Amino acid sequence: MRSIWKGSIGFGLVNIPVKLFSGVQNSNLDLDMLDERDHAKIKFLRINENSHKEVPYEKIVKGYFLKDKYIILDKHDFEEAAPEKTKIIEIENFVDIKEINPVYYETSYYTEPEKQGRKAYTLLLKALEKSGKAGVARFVLRNTENLCVIHPMENVIVITKIRFEQEIRSLSEITKVEDINITKKEMDVGLALIKQYSSKFDLSTFKDDYSDELLKIIKAKAKGMRATVKKMKPQKATSDDLYEQLMQSLGSKKA
Repeated sequence: MRSIWKGSIGFGLVNIPVKLFSGVQNSNLDLDMLDERDHAKIKFLRINENSHKEVPYEKIVKGYFLKDKYIILDKHDFEEAAPEKTKIIEIENFVDIKEINPVYYETSYYTEPEKQGRKAYTLLLKALEKSGKAGVARFVLRNTENLCVIHPMENVIVITKIRFEQEIRSLSEITKVEDINITKKEMDVGLALIKQYSSKFDLSTFKDDYSDELLKIIKAKAKGMRATVKKMKPQKATSDDLYEQLMQSLGSKKA
């Protein structure tokens, strides 16, 4: 892996020099858009919607639509609004990581200490593990300010970006089910079903089957064959009654 950022984690008055590495990768296949007729790659052009002519990149500006017109922003405006470039991930406070709703999580980065910061890195790592806390901090990556949590994982400090509050949509327009009555026997069977399907979380048991099956088809087609793909057939309940569906589910747990 190649580091994508170098800087320090600010832990009180202690600066811990670290490198950042991307902790995730895309499992989707890299597919190109092609012309059906000759398989040439499709290119996207920047077209003026009025003249229908292509616009050179150097002639494109950015604007924000406000009160029936566009307000054009120049390079100076973006520089004024940009966060001050800093190479420090300053921990602002510590929280119980269980208090952070999963809807806030974005992507994760692994950290690796520079040689001169290994002892301070180890101290922060062990303190996070022992306290069960996570640090909340901000840092600048690619000229953008990011909010993140700093937490331990398998003897490595992980930086996980989280969304700002403004990025989370309100639930006010979602129809909620507060007026639905659930009977005691329905709730008891529902809880029993959850217990029956409960297990320790093991990420290795969940695979990106779609990409694997698609790759099988691609390799088969390359050999002039057609791959046979097993299709999942969802089970159907034999009753429209919720309680009966739950009872049937209890007796049909998949292997």
